[in-house]
Amino acid sequence: MIESEAMLLILTLLVGITIVIAMVLKGLAAQIGMPTIAAYLLLGLGMQMIDVGGYFQTEGVQAVFSFLAEFGLISLLFRVGLESNLAGLRRQLPRASLILVGDLLCSGLLGFGVAFYGLQWPLITSLFVGAALTATSVGISISVWQEVKALRSRTGELLLDIAEMDDIAAIALMSLLLALLPLFQGTTTAAVGPIAVHTLVLFGLRMSLFAAACLLFSFYLERPLTQFFETIEPSPDPMVTVAGIGFITAALAGFLGFSVAIGAFFAGLAFSRDPEAVTFDASFGILSEFFVPFFFIHIGLSLSLEALPSAVALGLGLTIVAVIGKLVGIWLPTRLTTGVASATLISISMLPRAEITMVILQKAQALGNDVMPPRVFGGMVMMSLLTCVVTPLCLRPLLQRWKVQGRFV
Repeated sequence: MIESEAMLLILTLLVGITIVIAMVLKGLAAQIGMPTIAAYLLLGLGMQMIDVGGYFQTEGVQAVFSFLAEFGLISLLFRVGLESNLAGLRRQLPRASLILVGDLLCSGLLGFGVAFYGLQWPLITSLFVGAALTATSVGISISVWQEVKALRSRTGELLLDIAEMDDIAAIALMSLLLALLPLFQGTTTAAVGPIAVHTLVLFGLRMSLFAAACLLFSFYLERPLTQFFETIEPSPDPMVTVAGIGFITAALAGFLGFSVAIGAFFAGLAFSRDPEAVTFDASFGILSEFFVPFFFIHIGLSLSLEALPSAVALGLGLTIVAVIGKLVGIWLPTRLTTGVASATLISISMLPRAEITMVILQKAQALGNDVMPPRVFGGMVMMSLLTCVVTPLCLRPLLQRWKVQGRFV
């Protein structure tokens, strides 16, 4: 057997073992109430810790896991877009936009201020930290709301709408930062102001054209294509085809200078307005369950073990910043339109940082240590783990008690 074939067999074996362990950990995490995202991150970190020979850092292994992680990223953002309820967002826009502004200003500016002025981190690093802290992983909290049968309350529906707008805003901030990156890195010697304006205008035009193309596809091509796939393919094959369109859109976005994450998200949005297409989501879940774990496992593999001790301490401090940003930024504007209990529950539910936060951190890390140093990356990952694990523990007793007392509707 030639060496390349042996390496391929070893990589195949490694991927298969990783999938099995990830699914076992997912089941165990569900039984003990741990978020599956945390289990995947810890699996990647554990793989690093047992890798005494540095095998996981070899070029071949890194290439395979990076490829699978990129597919996981596209699957993750496509599903986020697919599950978005744009019609519901439009109805809640006047009410939720005020809360969103408070959230973005407080979480983003507090995170940036602590990083740039308090910790003296570079400007670009601080901007990515601020953008990452604006995102929310409401899926961690939704399971608790569903458990106590409170998700379909007015407060629960408002929570879902705010979280969707929150993620969309965070993705937009990430795209903007990536577009302005050359200015922050000092790769140009000309006047910054005119170039920044020129860059923003071009970015806005390209993004508008791309969004318009996705919108036209959604209105005029999506339904005929979906119906055509259903007539020639037995279920769940149509969803696989729809997912393929999502991957194509993600690649086109990459060719246009956007992140593939943006393309996948817009592709999901293009299908989200069609109830028939959204019903494919259950079928897509199988494909998603295969790829998405690799995105988080790869992040765990990317953590620097040398920086881990200091990253843990840093993560505790960043968690405090993350908690204050959401509690203050969401509670105050929410209290203007709801009661104290509802405002408190929504604020706590928005504390977890996972999917979109991890996407922003991964994109920053891929740009190099100058943009996202290993210690900062590790600290932010630790913050994500802590917020995801602690939030359900705080939220569950409050939801159960206040639902019985009728303190929110």
